[in-house]
Amino acid sequence: VVLQNEQLEGLKAGLEAVRSREESPEEKEAWWLLNRAVVNYCGSAVGTVAANDPSTANHMLNYDQIFIRDFVPSAIAFLLRGESDIVKNFLLHTLQLQSWEKTVDCYSPGQGLMPASFKVRSVPLDGNNEAFEEVLDPDFGESAIGRVAPVDSGLWWIILLRAYGKITGDYALQERVDVQTGIRLILNLCLTDGFDMFPTLLVTDGSCMIDRRMGIHGHPLEIQALFYSALRCAREMVSTDDGSKNLIRVINNRLSALSFHIREYYWVDMKKINEIYRYKTEEYSHDAINKFNIYPEQIPSWLADWIPDKGGYLIGNLQPAHMDFRFFSLGNLWAIVSSLATQKQAEGILNLIETKWDDIVANMPLKICYPALEYEEWRIITGCDPKNTPWSYHNGGSWPTLLWQVSP
Repeated sequence: VVLQNEQLEGLKAGLEAVRSREESPEEKEAWWLLNRAVVNYCGSAVGTVAANDPSTANHMLNYDQIFIRDFVPSAIAFLLRGESDIVKNFLLHTLQLQSWEKTVDCYSPGQGLMPASFKVRSVPLDGNNEAFEEVLDPDFGESAIGRVAPVDSGLWWIILLRAYGKITGDYALQERVDVQTGIRLILNLCLTDGFDMFPTLLVTDGSCMIDRRMGIHGHPLEIQALFYSALRCAREMVSTDDGSKNLIRVINNRLSALSFHIREYYWVDMKKINEIYRYKTEEYSHDAINKFNIYPEQIPSWLADWIPDKGGYLIGNLQPAHMDFRFFSLGNLWAIVSSLATQKQAEGILNLIETKWDDIVANMPLKICYPALEYEEWRIITGCDPKNTPWSYHNGGSWPTLLWQVSP
C-alpha cells in the first residue's frame, strides 16, 4: 500500500509537470485535430473516430466509427491532460454495449464480448420522421470484413479502466456493480476451459489490431501481451469478497503459467537460434527439449544475419511445428510495458530496435511488423490481399500511432 501511494504521488507530480508546461505549436495542432475527431452522444463526448479524413468521406467504410483499440491512445492523452469525462463516458457506454445480443447466421458469440467499434446514429423517434433520437450501433464483428470477433477489445477495455483509476484517482468507477460485472464477464470469456493445452489465448486470424488475414491465427504475441496486462489490471480491480477468491486464484495461476510460457518459448536471440539448429525432432517424452517439434529448417535465412549479438525479441506466434519469426512491434512493446518480458529481455528488445533502427523505425515510424510477406508467401498467407501488399498496411506498413507505447 505504501509503495502504491508513493507511485500515485509520483504520477500526480509528473502529470502536474506535463500540464503546467507550455505546449509547442505541434502539440496545439495535434490537440486541434484530436478535438475535431471527438464524437458526441446525447450531448456528451464518448470517443474519437478511427479516421477523420474528409477526402474519404464517401468511401471510408467503418473508419468513421469509434474503435475500442483505436481510442486507447487518445484516451491516455485526454487523461494526461486532465480531461477524464470523455474516457469515463466511453468506458460506461461500451460497457452497456457488452450485454447486447448479436448473431451471425443465427449464432451468438460468448457473453462478455466487447464490440470492435460503435457508431452514433440518429433514428426516428417512435416512427415519427420529424423527431429523432440518438442510439449507439455496435459492431461485434458481424459487419466487419471477414466477420471476425475482436478478441482484443475486452482486454483493452480492462487496461483503460485501470489507467483511468490510476491517473484520476477515481476508483469509485471500477467499484460499481455493473463495472465489476463487466470485468468478470470478460475474464470468464478468456479463462473458460477449452481444448487448448497452452496458457496462451487461442484466436483466429484478424482478431486484433491486425484485423485482416496475415497468418497470425493461433497464439499471436499481441493478444498474449494484452491478455497478461489485462489479467494484472483485473487482479487489482476485482472486488475482494468470498465470491472472488476463486477468480483471483485462477488469475494468479494463469499469470504464472502465461509469463513462463512466453518468456521461455517465445524468446529468440542468437543463443536460442543456435539451440534450435541443434534440436532433435520427433521426441516423444515428458522431458523433451524440443517440446513443439520445431524443425530447424524452418528458421528463415534472413534471421541469423539480422538479429544482433546483444539483442533479441519475442517471436510473433508459436504453435506445434511452427514458429513465426516475424518481429511484431505492438506485441514486443506491450510485453515491455506490462512487464511480461523480463528486464533482460526488455533490454534485448530495445537493443534490437536501436540496432535495426533503419529496418523497424526508418523515416516513417513505426513498422507494425518486420519483415513483410512477399511473393509466394504474400499470395498464400494473405490470400492475395491487395491492401496488405508488401510494406503496406498490416504487412510491414508504418504506423506512427504505435510510438505511444515507447513513451513509458
